[in-house]
Amino acid sequence: MYSVIAIIQIILLVATLVALVDVVIRKAPLFEAAGKLTKNGWVLLLVVALGAEYFLGTLGMFVGAIAMLVYFLDVRPAVSALTRRR
Repeated sequence: MYSVIAIIQIILLVATLVALVDVVIRKAPLFEAAGKLTKNGWVLLLVVALGAEYFLGTLGMFVGAIAMLVYFLDVRPAVSALTRRR
């Protein structure tokens, strides 16, 4: 059972790290133009999510997963829509 949880934790850590890198490479004004939390806010939120996933066990994995999923399902599409070429 422990190995399944460890695999899930690794997957969540990698996904949250990918989200963090995605935030870092995007320009700050895009977040405000999309009506979302600022770039610095998302960097801070995802760094805290990474720490929670790593240090707080199962509860931290849920907290980190929520932050990562909100970014991927809500923020990233809104910001990406502003950067697409027409």
